Amino acid sequence: MRFCAFETATDWCSVALWLEGESRSLEQRAPNGHAELALPMLERLLAAAGLGVRALDAVAFGAGPGAFTGLRIACGLAQGIAFARDLPVIGIPTLEALAEDAGAPRVVACLDARMGEVYYAALERQGGRWREVVPARCAPPADFLPPPGEGWIGCGNGFEAHGSMGLARVLPAVHPSAAAVARLAAPRLAAGEGFEAAQAAPDYVRDKVAFTQAELAAR
Repeated sequence: MRFCAFETATDWCSVALWLEGESRSLEQRAPNGHAELALPMLERLLAAAGLGVRALDAVAFGAGPGAFTGLRIACGLAQGIAFARDLPVIGIPTLEALAEDAGAPRVVACLDARMGEVYYAALERQGGRWREVVPARCAPPADFLPPPGEGWIGCGNGFEAHGSMGLARVLPAVHPSAAAVARLAAPRLAAGEGFEAAQAAPDYVRDKVAFTQAELAAR
């Protein structure tokens, strides 16, 4: 199977190309440049592999949560490529991709949600897949409670912005990547879990984009 993957939920613009079990990827930290960078990065990966977009069998994308604009970019790119060629798409939870990149079996994946909140989920690797111990949610850091049990490692920029939040070990520099999205998408696409492009949608987790003027004045 050949497919591409996009992950643009954070400051990192990340694109991967999955070719019959092997992944190639490019990424760049560009807080406001995802829309300009993502497609050229895919074109570079395809050119290096001697392929064109017509060779793709599917498209994967990081579905969120994360930056609202970034989520829409990844979903829109996936839909655009898939619509034109009638390809299946699949959305991979961004916090799951973050856990995949952490390299540990028990991970609290946490991203800074701005506005004094974080997105987080506690995930445990079982049988080759991630199981949610604490489902994805958005909450103030003060409301965070470490999940039960030992061996939990925190990863993501939520810990960079708000400290360890009670965890013994955190890896704040770890970020979700398109390579992780591709690794997680591959067995799901092989199992027929892809869907039509029209069904693709970001998972924002939080609907509120910004403070109102009254809320800003009260802060």
